[in-house]
Amino acid sequence: MISITAILKSKPENLIEVQNMLTHLVTETRKEAACIRYDLHTSDNVFILWEEWRDQIGLDSHNAQSYLIDFISKTESLVASPIQVYKTAQIL
Repeated sequence: MISITAILKSKPENLIEVQNMLTHLVTETRKEAACIRYDLHTSDNVFILWEEWRDQIGLDSHNAQSYLIDFISKTESLVASPIQVYKTAQIL
């Protein structure tokens, strides 16, 4: 299993737009066969995606999906800093 944490910090004036785009992204991603978990958390204007993938092939497929590519492209001007993505391994 592969775990990913992605952190996005929306510009305050784009908060609702970013949240709506994330909602669409989550809805579409959860339909993918290799997606085990794709949860969205928030605090103020920070959004955190907690992801679990069955395998690297499934993650690679996700990264090639048009809705993810479109999301990344459209949010570049809406976020306060670049999206941070961490591929992690559980140790406990």
